[in-house]
Amino acid sequence: MTTLSDGDVILIPVFNDWVSLGVLLRDLDRELARGARRASVLVVDDSSIVPVPANLVDEPLEAISRVDVLRVTRNLGHQRAIAIGLSYIAARRNHNAVVVMDGDGEDLPSDVPRLLEEMERLHNSAVIFAKRIRRSNGPVFALFYWLYRMVHRVLTGIPVRIGNFSAAPVEAVRQLVVSSDLWNHYAAAVIHGRIPTAMIPTDRGPRISGSSSMDFVSLVGHGLSGMSVFADRIGVRLLIATVSLVFTLLATLFGTLLLRVFSYVSVPGWASISFGVLAILLVQGAMLALVFIFMIEMSRAGSSFVPARDYEVFVGSVKQLEIPDARQTAAAG
Repeated sequence: MTTLSDGDVILIPVFNDWVSLGVLLRDLDRELARGARRASVLVVDDSSIVPVPANLVDEPLEAISRVDVLRVTRNLGHQRAIAIGLSYIAARRNHNAVVVMDGDGEDLPSDVPRLLEEMERLHNSAVIFAKRIRRSNGPVFALFYWLYRMVHRVLTGIPVRIGNFSAAPVEAVRQLVVSSDLWNHYAAAVIHGRIPTAMIPTDRGPRISGSSSMDFVSLVGHGLSGMSVFADRIGVRLLIATVSLVFTLLATLFGTLLLRVFSYVSVPGWASISFGVLAILLVQGAMLALVFIFMIEMSRAGSSFVPARDYEVFVGSVKQLEIPDARQTAAAG
């Protein structure tokens, strides 16, 4: 049996979804206790409109030692809430590992011990992600998600296989919080930072309560944020494609000139028209190449938001929630 430990923290970003979080905390406590583990929980309140319920934790917890709520001063979105939470943990706490999960129930609490066990099996050398083998989303979401994966693969050369649900050793967290990539997308920052990763198969659970606050536009923005981390790779791949097009156009121009000089077939104006069209395409290709070169240089040289340095600007307050004492509860009963 695994030895009891206070060395893990579970990071949960939340926006208004307090009903689901209350249920999740009880389920999570039960699963941690079953695996003989102890952990604390940091909830990042992404400037929710609905205030934190006074009875969010309404019964004693066996495996969760404390629950803190960090309120962000303005709504920043899911990914940046994670970045602030990781930065806060790295700066103020000394934990063995950080589990990142959603608070709506779609990340199953029963998978948390599995993620931690796999991380420990690999001697805390890799970030362990949950790989979805079955999803509960509808066919429309599945179609657009497939299209996004295809576009992501073509532009970056990297397949989309993971989300936020993961367990990260503390050393990996310390690497992440000094990377500006984390401000845009957690999982992409891990991949782009070349931090070792591994995966375990998991199912995606149903939402506990309500519906997602992310609409289609938000989902597209989330996808673009993930790809923006790989702006340098995208720029280089597009540059290679553009240069290849330029050389193809040059070869075609040269072939047009040869046909014009040595061909005995006379078609009035065909060479001039072909040459003009190809010349215009060649100029546009050269301009695109310059744009991509500029984009690559800007992505490398521009000043960036570094979460470990700048996150405190968005921290409004941190409150530790009161957990009912089991003995007092038993006495009152």
